Amino acid sequence: QMHLVESGGGLVQTGGSLQLSCAASVRSFGSYVMGWFRQPPGKEREFVAAISWGGGNTRYGDSVKGRFTISRDDGKKTSYPQMNSLKPEDTALYYCAASMTKYDSDSFSDWGSWGQGTQVTVSS
Repeated sequence: QMHLVESGGGLVQTGGSLQLSCAASVRSFGSYVMGWFRQPPGKEREFVAAISWGGGNTRYGDSVKGRFTISRDDGKKTSYPQMNSLKPEDTALYYCAASMTKYDSDSFSDWGSWGQGTQVTVSS
């Protein structure tokens, strides 16, 4: 079981930027697809972004396309979503996730490992 720790959340104004980090404690980080989900207040958890093994492929949820960019540093065992042009509707608890196989899944239940989440609040 992989242990994931998110960081970088906080309060930002509309139009601002924020970069989150997810540090993994696992020997074979390169064997995992890394993903991010978020849960807005009173809503279900939704897919944000995923990055494949080696970082060659990425995909995004419709609501963040063109604004968020996911990357990874296998040497540091860390993944990063860079979030730009933030909107109040981006306010949510953001979770890092990892899976050895589920790059194409938007369902959080398919991903095997989860962090505790980091709060992002975008003020209007």
